[in-house]
Amino acid sequence: MDSTATASLATLWDEVSGTQPDPDLWVVIATLGAALAVVVPPGLWRISRNAITIAHEGGHGIVALLTGRTLTGIRLHSDTSGLTVSRGKPHGIGMILTAAAGYTAPPLLGLGGASLLGSGRITLLLWLATALLLVMLVMIRNAYGALTMLVTGGLFVLVSWLAGPQVQAAFAYAVVWFLLIGGVRPAFELQAKRARGGAGDSDADQLSRLTHVPAGLWFFLFHAVSLCSLIGGGRWLLEM
Repeated sequence: MDSTATASLATLWDEVSGTQPDPDLWVVIATLGAALAVVVPPGLWRISRNAITIAHEGGHGIVALLTGRTLTGIRLHSDTSGLTVSRGKPHGIGMILTAAAGYTAPPLLGLGGASLLGSGRITLLLWLATALLLVMLVMIRNAYGALTMLVTGGLFVLVSWLAGPQVQAAFAYAVVWFLLIGGVRPAFELQAKRARGGAGDSDADQLSRLTHVPAGLWFFLFHAVSLCSLIGGGRWLLEM
Protein backbone atom coordinates (compact mmCIF):
# COMPACT_ATOMS: atom_id res chain seq x y z
CA MET A 1 0.00 0.00 0.00
CA ASP A 2 2.76 2.40 0.96
CA SER A 3 4.66 1.75 -2.26
CA THR A 4 1.47 2.20 -4.28
CA ALA A 5 0.70 5.48 -2.56
CA THR A 6 4.25 6.67 -3.08
CA ALA A 7 4.10 5.76 -6.75
CA SER A 8 0.76 7.56 -7.10
CA LEU A 9 2.14 10.70 -5.46
CA ALA A 10 5.21 10.56 -7.68
CA THR A 11 3.00 10.24 -10.76
CA LEU A 12 0.82 13.13 -9.60
CA TRP A 13 3.87 15.31 -8.99
CA ASP A 14 5.23 14.49 -12.43
CA GLU A 15 1.92 15.54 -13.97
CA VAL A 16 1.79 18.79 -12.00
CA SER A 17 5.42 19.82 -12.41
CA GLY A 18 5.80 18.60 -16.00
CA THR A 19 5.37 20.66 -19.13
CA GLN A 20 2.42 20.80 -21.48
CA PRO A 21 2.32 21.79 -25.17
CA ASP A 22 1.91 25.49 -25.94
CA PRO A 23 -1.53 26.41 -27.29
CA ASP A 24 -1.89 27.69 -30.83
CA LEU A 25 -1.12 31.36 -31.36
CA TRP A 26 -4.77 32.09 -32.12
CA VAL A 27 -5.68 30.86 -28.62
CA VAL A 28 -3.14 33.23 -27.06
CA ILE A 29 -4.51 36.15 -29.11
CA ALA A 30 -8.12 35.19 -28.36
CA THR A 31 -7.47 35.09 -24.61
CA LEU A 32 -5.76 38.48 -24.86
CA GLY A 33 -8.90 39.80 -26.54
CA ALA A 34 -11.08 38.22 -23.86
CA ALA A 35 -9.04 39.87 -21.10
CA LEU A 36 -9.32 43.26 -22.80
CA ALA A 37 -13.06 42.72 -23.21
CA VAL A 38 -13.61 42.39 -19.44
CA VAL A 39 -11.13 45.10 -18.37
CA VAL A 40 -11.79 47.99 -20.76
CA PRO A 41 -15.62 48.37 -20.74
CA PRO A 42 -16.66 50.09 -17.47
CA GLY A 43 -19.70 47.85 -16.95
CA LEU A 44 -17.80 44.58 -17.18
CA TRP A 45 -14.85 46.02 -15.26
CA ARG A 46 -17.07 46.70 -12.25
CA ILE A 47 -17.66 42.94 -12.09
CA SER A 48 -14.27 41.57 -13.15
CA ARG A 49 -12.45 43.97 -10.83
CA ASN A 50 -13.47 41.66 -7.97
CA ALA A 51 -10.81 39.22 -9.16
CA ILE A 52 -8.17 41.96 -9.09
CA THR A 53 -9.27 42.80 -5.54
CA ILE A 54 -8.67 39.16 -4.56
CA ALA A 55 -5.10 39.40 -5.88
CA HIS A 56 -4.63 42.83 -4.26
CA GLU A 57 -5.74 41.74 -0.81
CA GLY A 58 -3.97 38.42 -1.21
CA GLY A 59 -0.77 40.34 -1.86
CA HIS A 60 -1.19 42.29 1.38
CA GLY A 61 -1.85 39.05 3.24
CA ILE A 62 1.04 37.03 1.81
CA VAL A 63 3.60 39.76 2.42
CA ALA A 64 2.27 40.37 5.93
CA LEU A 65 2.91 36.71 6.74
CA LEU A 66 6.32 36.68 5.03
CA THR A 67 7.46 39.69 7.03
CA GLY A 68 6.43 38.16 10.35
CA ARG A 69 3.18 40.01 10.90
CA THR A 70 0.06 38.21 12.19
CA LEU A 71 -2.69 38.09 9.58
CA THR A 72 -6.05 38.40 11.33
CA GLY A 73 -8.47 38.56 8.42
CA ILE A 74 -9.38 39.65 4.91
CA ARG A 75 -12.63 41.22 3.74
CA LEU A 76 -13.87 41.59 0.17
CA HIS A 77 -16.74 44.00 -0.48
CA SER A 78 -19.35 44.19 -3.24
CA ASP A 79 -18.06 47.61 -4.38
CA THR A 80 -14.76 45.82 -5.27
CA SER A 81 -12.93 47.33 -2.32
CA GLY A 82 -11.20 45.16 0.26
CA LEU A 83 -9.48 45.23 3.61
CA THR A 84 -6.63 43.14 4.98
CA VAL A 85 -5.91 43.40 8.70
CA SER A 86 -2.65 42.28 10.27
CA ARG A 87 -1.04 42.77 13.66
CA GLY A 88 2.52 43.83 14.29
CA LYS A 89 4.62 46.95 14.52
CA PRO A 90 2.76 49.91 12.96
CA HIS A 91 5.97 51.01 11.26
CA GLY A 92 9.15 49.51 9.86
CA ILE A 93 10.01 47.49 6.77
CA GLY A 94 7.37 44.80 7.38
CA MET A 95 4.56 47.34 7.42
CA ILE A 96 5.98 49.18 4.40
CA LEU A 97 6.27 46.03 2.31
CA THR A 98 2.78 44.92 3.35
CA ALA A 99 1.26 48.24 2.32
CA ALA A 100 3.17 48.27 -0.97
CA ALA A 101 2.11 44.74 -1.88
CA GLY A 102 -1.51 45.50 -2.77
CA TYR A 103 -1.29 47.39 -6.06
CA THR A 104 1.83 45.53 -7.13
CA ALA A 105 0.46 42.03 -6.45
CA PRO A 106 -1.87 41.54 -9.47
CA PRO A 107 0.71 42.51 -12.13
CA LEU A 108 3.50 40.60 -10.38
CA LEU A 109 1.31 37.52 -10.08
CA GLY A 110 0.56 37.92 -13.77
CA LEU A 111 4.27 38.19 -14.53
CA GLY A 112 4.98 35.05 -12.51
CA GLY A 113 2.14 33.26 -14.29
CA ALA A 114 3.49 34.36 -17.67
CA SER A 115 6.87 32.93 -16.71
CA LEU A 116 5.28 29.56 -15.91
CA LEU A 117 3.25 29.55 -19.12
CA GLY A 118 6.31 30.55 -21.10
CA SER A 119 8.03 27.41 -19.82
CA GLY A 120 4.99 25.24 -20.60
CA ARG A 121 3.90 24.64 -16.99
CA ILE A 122 0.18 25.16 -17.41
CA THR A 123 -0.89 22.53 -14.86
CA LEU A 124 1.51 23.84 -12.23
CA LEU A 125 0.14 27.35 -12.62
CA LEU A 126 -3.46 26.17 -12.18
CA TRP A 127 -2.62 24.11 -9.10
CA LEU A 128 -0.60 26.90 -7.48
CA ALA A 129 -3.40 29.38 -8.10
CA THR A 130 -5.97 26.97 -6.65
CA ALA A 131 -3.83 26.40 -3.55
CA LEU A 132 -3.41 30.15 -2.97
CA LEU A 133 -7.15 30.73 -3.31
CA LEU A 134 -7.96 27.95 -0.83
CA VAL A 135 -5.46 29.33 1.68
CA MET A 136 -6.90 32.81 1.27
CA LEU A 137 -10.44 31.48 1.77
CA VAL A 138 -9.51 30.45 5.31
CA MET A 139 -8.70 34.08 6.15
CA ILE A 140 -11.89 35.62 4.73
CA ARG A 141 -14.04 37.24 7.40
CA ASN A 142 -17.24 38.31 5.63
CA ALA A 143 -20.00 36.57 3.68
CA TYR A 144 -19.54 38.37 0.36
CA GLY A 145 -15.83 37.67 0.47
CA ALA A 146 -16.42 33.99 1.21
CA LEU A 147 -18.90 33.71 -1.67
CA THR A 148 -16.49 35.41 -4.06
CA MET A 149 -13.65 33.12 -3.03
CA LEU A 150 -15.81 29.97 -3.30
CA VAL A 151 -16.93 30.89 -6.82
CA THR A 152 -13.41 31.80 -7.95
CA GLY A 153 -11.74 28.85 -6.27
CA GLY A 154 -14.44 26.48 -7.47
CA LEU A 155 -13.86 27.59 -11.05
CA PHE A 156 -10.14 26.86 -10.75
CA VAL A 157 -10.83 23.44 -9.20
CA LEU A 158 -13.27 22.51 -11.98
CA VAL A 159 -10.86 23.54 -14.72
CA SER A 160 -7.86 21.91 -13.03
CA TRP A 161 -9.59 18.57 -12.44
CA LEU A 162 -12.20 18.17 -15.16
CA ALA A 163 -11.24 20.22 -18.21
CA GLY A 164 -9.14 18.93 -21.08
CA PRO A 165 -5.66 20.23 -21.90
CA GLN A 166 -6.87 22.76 -24.49
CA VAL A 167 -9.46 24.26 -22.16
CA GLN A 168 -6.92 24.39 -19.31
CA ALA A 169 -4.42 26.18 -21.54
CA ALA A 170 -6.99 28.74 -22.72
CA PHE A 171 -8.18 29.34 -19.16
CA ALA A 172 -4.64 29.76 -17.82
CA TYR A 173 -3.70 32.22 -20.55
CA ALA A 174 -6.90 34.20 -20.04
CA VAL A 175 -6.26 34.45 -16.28
CA VAL A 176 -2.67 35.63 -16.75
CA TRP A 177 -3.60 38.17 -19.42
CA PHE A 178 -6.34 39.44 -17.11
CA LEU A 179 -3.92 39.91 -14.21
CA LEU A 180 -1.40 41.70 -16.42
CA ILE A 181 -3.93 44.03 -18.06
CA GLY A 182 -6.27 44.42 -15.11
CA GLY A 183 -3.31 45.13 -12.85
CA VAL A 184 -2.62 48.37 -14.72
CA ARG A 185 -5.98 50.06 -14.26
CA PRO A 186 -6.53 50.28 -10.45
CA ALA A 187 -3.59 52.60 -9.72
CA PHE A 188 -4.76 55.04 -12.39
CA GLU A 189 -8.29 54.91 -10.98
CA LEU A 190 -7.02 55.58 -7.47
CA GLN A 191 -4.86 58.47 -8.65
CA ALA A 192 -7.86 60.03 -10.42
CA LYS A 193 -10.01 59.58 -7.31
CA ARG A 194 -7.39 61.28 -5.13
CA ALA A 195 -7.20 64.16 -7.61
CA ARG A 196 -10.93 64.69 -7.01
CA GLY A 197 -10.35 64.80 -3.24
CA GLY A 198 -11.23 61.20 -2.40
CA ALA A 199 -9.37 58.13 -1.10
CA GLY A 200 -7.37 60.09 1.45
CA ASP A 201 -6.25 56.94 3.25
CA SER A 202 -5.16 54.93 0.22
CA ASP A 203 -2.19 52.57 0.17
CA ALA A 204 -0.09 55.35 -1.38
CA ASP A 205 -1.03 57.75 1.44
CA GLN A 206 -0.25 55.13 4.09
CA LEU A 207 3.12 54.50 2.46
CA SER A 208 3.79 58.22 2.35
CA ARG A 209 3.16 58.50 6.08
CA LEU A 210 5.32 55.45 6.81
CA THR A 211 8.27 56.51 4.67
CA HIS A 212 7.93 60.31 4.34
CA VAL A 213 8.13 59.76 0.58
CA PRO A 214 5.47 61.68 -1.41
CA ALA A 215 2.46 59.64 -2.46
CA GLY A 216 3.14 60.61 -6.07
CA LEU A 217 6.36 58.61 -6.04
CA TRP A 218 4.52 55.56 -4.74
CA PHE A 219 2.06 55.93 -7.60
CA PHE A 220 5.06 56.04 -9.95
CA LEU A 221 6.20 52.74 -8.43
CA PHE A 222 2.75 51.18 -8.87
CA HIS A 223 2.60 52.30 -12.51
CA ALA A 224 6.16 51.16 -13.22
CA VAL A 225 5.57 47.70 -11.78
CA SER A 226 2.26 47.19 -13.59
CA LEU A 227 3.42 48.48 -16.98
CA CYS A 228 6.77 46.66 -16.88
CA SER A 229 4.96 43.46 -15.86
CA LEU A 230 2.52 43.86 -18.73
CA ILE A 231 5.31 44.38 -21.26
CA GLY A 232 7.51 41.59 -19.93
CA GLY A 233 4.69 39.14 -19.32
CA GLY A 234 3.11 39.88 -22.67
CA ARG A 235 6.38 39.08 -24.46
CA TRP A 236 6.59 35.72 -22.64
CA LEU A 237 3.01 34.85 -23.55
CA LEU A 238 3.41 35.77 -27.21
CA GLU A 239 6.68 33.93 -27.71
CA MET A 240 5.63 30.64 -29.26
